[in-house]
Amino acid sequence: MGLLDGKVAFVTGAARGQGRSHAIRLAREGADVIVVDICEDIGSVPYPLGTADELAETVAAVEQLDRRIVARAVDTRDQDALRAAVDEGVAILGRLDIVVANAGIAAFGSGVPAVQFRDIIDVNLVGTWHTLEAAVPHVVAGAEGGSIIVISSSAGTNGKTSEIGPGTQAYVASKHAVIGLMRNYALALGQNHIRVNVITPCGVDTPMINFDRGGAIHEKAAELPWDLSNVIPVPYVQPDDISDAVVWLASDAAKYVTGVVLPVDAGYALK
Repeated sequence: MGLLDGKVAFVTGAARGQGRSHAIRLAREGADVIVVDICEDIGSVPYPLGTADELAETVAAVEQLDRRIVARAVDTRDQDALRAAVDEGVAILGRLDIVVANAGIAAFGSGVPAVQFRDIIDVNLVGTWHTLEAAVPHVVAGAEGGSIIVISSSAGTNGKTSEIGPGTQAYVASKHAVIGLMRNYALALGQNHIRVNVITPCGVDTPMINFDRGGAIHEKAAELPWDLSNVIPVPYVQPDDISDAVVWLASDAAKYVTGVVLPVDAGYALK
């Protein structure tokens, strides 16, 4: 038996990285899943985003676990398309119990400042709101409680980044903002036994960090007045480490945990 047998989960940004890891882990614990990813690049983002082929790999991995999956190429900035994808997934799979608002972007270095700033806010904050607005009515309609998990960042609690510029400023602001969003939903949905929480990872070993310019960006850390290292001496954590927390928050093991900001950050926030 899995911890999530009979449940249905919705995960955004699931073509690769954390999103793929969360979808597979939820499926391994018995959940069927609805997944979306933009499956195209955004001009202001200096690394390639997930592709349709990568989303298909997520689908194959879930199906190998003998779980059902509904996958669609959707930009979370498009509220109508996102709502349609969730509605379709629930119609096929029958219900919705778990939501993982994971999709997010970062942008470093050169670029048009106003475009970078707005794109990051639109994906990380507005896209998260669109995700919750599309999914919450289905969780409420199930009348059996549920769990909503928002992926923020350690930068959303302390503001430290490897450089200062419009891209990192927008990233920090958006990751702070989704914590406030979580708290508001947690207050609103508690009467429905729906729990809403945030996870704040430190650096996670995904393409967001490990792209061609990533090393150069992190080399700049030595020039900054703040410490970007983790207390536990690892440079990054792995997507599975965040998925461990996702599964726990989604399960009955955390049935009275709501409104919490859970750091999975190797002690980064202590510094």
